[in-house]
Amino acid sequence: MRVTTRAVALLGASVMALGLSACGSDDGSGDSENALTVRGCNPENPLVTINTAETCGGDILDVTTAKLIDYDLETGEPVNDILESFETTDNINFTVKIKQGYMFSDGTEVKSKNFVDAWNYAAYQPNAQASSYFFGAAAIDGYADVQCVETDDAGACTKDPAAETMSGLAVVDDYTFTIKTSQEVSNLLVRLGYTAFAPLPDVFFEDPEAFGDKPVGAGPYYVDSWDKTKQIVVKKNPEYSGDFPGNVDQITFKIYNDDTAAYKDVVSGKLDVINQVPTTELPNYKSDLDGRNNERDMGGIQTVAFDPQGADAAAALAKPEVRQAISMAIDRQTIVDTIFFGTRQPATGWVSPVVDGYKAGACGEFCEYDPEGAKALLEEAGGFDGALGLYVNGDADHKPWADATCNSIRQTLEIECTTEVTKDFDQLNLYKEQNKVSFFRAGWQMDYPSIENFLAPLYGTGADSNEYSYSNPEFDAKLSEAAAATDPEQANALYQEAELMLAADMPVIPTWYPSVQIGWSDRVENVDIDPFGVPDYAGITLK
Repeated sequence: MRVTTRAVALLGASVMALGLSACGSDDGSGDSENALTVRGCNPENPLVTINTAETCGGDILDVTTAKLIDYDLETGEPVNDILESFETTDNINFTVKIKQGYMFSDGTEVKSKNFVDAWNYAAYQPNAQASSYFFGAAAIDGYADVQCVETDDAGACTKDPAAETMSGLAVVDDYTFTIKTSQEVSNLLVRLGYTAFAPLPDVFFEDPEAFGDKPVGAGPYYVDSWDKTKQIVVKKNPEYSGDFPGNVDQITFKIYNDDTAAYKDVVSGKLDVINQVPTTELPNYKSDLDGRNNERDMGGIQTVAFDPQGADAAAALAKPEVRQAISMAIDRQTIVDTIFFGTRQPATGWVSPVVDGYKAGACGEFCEYDPEGAKALLEEAGGFDGALGLYVNGDADHKPWADATCNSIRQTLEIECTTEVTKDFDQLNLYKEQNKVSFFRAGWQMDYPSIENFLAPLYGTGADSNEYSYSNPEFDAKLSEAAAATDPEQANALYQEAELMLAADMPVIPTWYPSVQIGWSDRVENVDIDPFGVPDYAGITLK
């Protein structure tokens, strides 16, 4: 799950590294007749659950990792995986019991300490794990004590934390542990299916750096090999103990950096599954892949984001009214119709319609195309002196919609807006980390199905995926209030109030809600899409 998370960062950020149509060759698939090849991309980091926040690594970890819970393929509701029982009377003190006999792929048993040790390692700030934020967001007691007392400008510790472990976690016995939170957390269970909350085997702690190249997990598959320029091969885990086994013996994730090449390989049968039909083929894929395609609305959102602290930022970008005017200048419906051929929905807020708690219209007038209103608002704000460069990663087909977005802004507000294409997603991320860019594509694929997941990780002060230098104490307080609500309906209402605050600040512009279109070869069947917009690779069968 997933930026974007996979905190990920969403859509199109998943197609990467080297290899054009040659990636559809027979390499890696000849070891087993019961094998399939799917479109993949090169993970940004080593394959470690607590340090993966993008879809390239997330796709691999999804099939090699087991968590306390999984999510129903159709509804997204939590279902037990390693979890035996989850009990609380106050939403502060939780008792977690896990199933006995659940094995890692190295033959060792999953025990309570494998959860507690993994979570403590992730949360401890000097370890610099991407998922650290999620343990603070879950309000686990003692999280603040494992954060650095002082850091330098780069975020590195200059004074170590007061503690090495969180006081809110305790091992009771091999199959029981407890969680104590610093406030009521009404949706803790649904969060625990996110990859960051997976257990880690003892071998990880012996050599965390080496572990990521060939990780050990408790999922239906294990990583057999990783050629960082070509493919990642996973094979069926003989130790798998859960209720969600894989069907084929081997899955090869072929690395492409060309959407069209991957699409052509699926059409011709050189590749078995493509996880997203390229934009240019949306008018054709249902005929090209007749009876071999699927489509689903997914838990995600596409945005264009601002970082007023970016080196190329015009001074006017610091004003919310300017950002609102730019949003009003974007003709979402026309872009959806002409670029995406109606396969997206214009966004009216920051939360996906697929999750409980979604409420249409949170963005209000600022997400409605209104050229005259946009001009008037920009004039009120003092105008815009400078140019906008909309940065997108070049290893996915973002340029068509980015060009259309810039064209809409330019025609409406007479702001010079151009699409700037980076080599790949890694380069775009590097530019953002170095504060070189102030206007860029962003997006989010939910980590777990909750309205909270579309707000707290992205816009909370200091949140791991807050790439926008955004901070609003009132917004943070409302998130805390919502997290403490004991009734789901009350919690959703409070999260909706928090979402409304984003309209006043406009840290990012919601553009459209994505759907995913996939295709497959005539060799395979039973190709479903999960609520996160990812093919259910483990469920695919050969004819």
